[in-house]
Amino acid sequence: MALEQRLFITMSRTAGHLQRTLQALVFLGILVGMVVPLPAGTRANSTLLDSRDWSKLLSRSRARLAGEIAGVNWENGYLVGIKRQRRLYCNVGIGFHLQVPLNGHISGTHEENPYSLLEISTVEQGVVSLFGVRSALFVAMNRRGRLYTTPSFQNECKFREIILPNNYNAYESDLFRGTYIALSKYGRVKRGNKVSPMMTATHFLPRI
Repeated sequence: MALEQRLFITMSRTAGHLQRTLQALVFLGILVGMVVPLPAGTRANSTLLDSRDWSKLLSRSRARLAGEIAGVNWENGYLVGIKRQRRLYCNVGIGFHLQVPLNGHISGTHEENPYSLLEISTVEQGVVSLFGVRSALFVAMNRRGRLYTTPSFQNECKFREIILPNNYNAYESDLFRGTYIALSKYGRVKRGNKVSPMMTATHFLPRI
């Protein structure tokens, strides 16, 4: 009986050893699948990614992507944010595009021209600036609701971009609430404190 017991113990140990060997081979197979090709001359033992490092890398990538989707890193100045070059079309009268000419007299033009191309830049969440690409002037609004231009960015250049139910946008002064950019049926600028987002004069469609 003693001999049979020894044989049984030996066979059990051998089976356990074989099982551990198979498990190790399977684990090595998984690691081999994670090998990243490296240029010639790179040390071979650095091609295997540790599972913890892999998890960290994936987590960081997801976190960075989530941060990019959530929005930009907002700052106080006009330096960062999403920038779009568009023409703002107002379907009033015969239809006008907002233009910012070199003389600074903002108005509407029926035909597209270089002065109607604006750079719409996000300066805060939900707040944009309007910059004439050709004239290099910012659109601004004072406390009396009058539009004017300035070569340098300032607080009066900030407008809240409001999406309306008809898919047009209204641009409200961020500094002086209740005042909006608006064009008359003749293409002239209207006083921002004399209009409301219920009026077509304040409805603008960003167009490429």
